[in-house]
Amino acid sequence: MRYPDGGGLTPAVRAKREQVRLEAAGLFAAGMSPPEVAKKLRVSRKSAYVWHKAWRTAGTGALESKGPGGQRCRRAGSSPTPPANPSS
Repeated sequence: MRYPDGGGLTPAVRAKREQVRLEAAGLFAAGMSPPEVAKKLRVSRKSAYVWHKAWRTAGTGALESKGPGGQRCRRAGSSPTPPANPSS
């Protein structure tokens, strides 16, 4: 089944998740460890470690949202059109 929004996250949900990641960056900068950040922000330890590595490598910008996931539509038109029926 296909979802009308493409099955991804809404812009509001993406923004909320980005805020959590940016808050984590601030906590890392304050010297908090990934397990402490995970507990404080109620996220998995794995996420906290991934964010910490990204933050250490590329700074806070690495934790900003990259936009909606998935591939871009390759169709030229803005709305899908059904395929032509050659037998008609």
